[in-house]
Amino acid sequence: MSDVALEAGVSKMTVSNVINGRPGASEDTRARVLEAVARLGYRVNATARQLRAGRSGAIGLLVPHLDGPYYPHLAARLDTLAQLRGYHVIIERTGASREGELAALSAERVRPYSGIVFSPVQIDTADVRRAGIEVPVVLLGERRIGGEFDHVMMDNVGGAELATSYMLERGARRIALIGGRPETGVDSMPTLRSRGYRGAHARAGVPVDERLVVDGASFTTKDGYEAVMRLHRDGVSFDGAFALTDAAAMGVLRALADIGLRVPDDVQVVGFDNDAEGEYLVPRLTTMDPGNDSMAERVMELLLRRVEAAASDAGETEDVVESVMSARIVVRESTLAHVSR
Repeated sequence: MSDVALEAGVSKMTVSNVINGRPGASEDTRARVLEAVARLGYRVNATARQLRAGRSGAIGLLVPHLDGPYYPHLAARLDTLAQLRGYHVIIERTGASREGELAALSAERVRPYSGIVFSPVQIDTADVRRAGIEVPVVLLGERRIGGEFDHVMMDNVGGAELATSYMLERGARRIALIGGRPETGVDSMPTLRSRGYRGAHARAGVPVDERLVVDGASFTTKDGYEAVMRLHRDGVSFDGAFALTDAAAMGVLRALADIGLRVPDDVQVVGFDNDAEGEYLVPRLTTMDPGNDSMAERVMELLLRRVEAAASDAGETEDVVESVMSARIVVRESTLAHVSR
């Protein structure tokens, strides 16, 4: 850092501020510092920094499961961003159980980490606080669970409403909700996306046949397949299917092919998550993109801001941040192109 400062004609503090994205330096100064960094091949020595703070440079990613594409893809995004800043990500699976989540937050498990990204399912911020975690935490979740920690969320309700409205506008009147849940008053991914589904119907003045709301053990491809086969066996007709995950939507497409229904002519299908695999299905899957890349960038920005403040003894005095990423629809071949009149 001293070499970069000398090369750019600035102080070491200015170099540190530029490298860590802190405000204060002019555009000309930033450009000189970054040019010096490039010429000298300087890289942040995160190991030395973390050793001074008694940390390893590792970021813990605590997620419910790894049996679908969403969390592995999220981990890859976060690890890429972390490596650019001299950190690396270690994944821990909590099993979406209260016991598993509390165990992952235990002092001996948390101690090696510089910071934690945690996607809770069963516990809330009071539980996180009681765990006595001494490293920065960013929550990544489906629901608002308090304002004590930075929290990045996807717009589950808005995304589900947009997905359902898209099919309603294209003539669908009996849309199956694959993985749906009744309203329980407890916010979770399935209840929030179910809320958006019902909201779209209410705004369109189309009643919901409750037989079309098909619960499942989880949201895997197998669950999507079995949900459609259950509707078929029960004689429940439908002309649209909103699957709460892309993984479940893949099972929906397979089941519809097996029972001889055409997509999108007989049944329109929309998934949620914008997993890369959806673009290579037959037909290509229309899906909701919840802002996966923006979400990963925001999570890492918030976490490393806290981590680096702690490492520099600057403290964590900034206000807690809550970010909701907007969802957008990615239109492909599994929905009709025209709008119903």
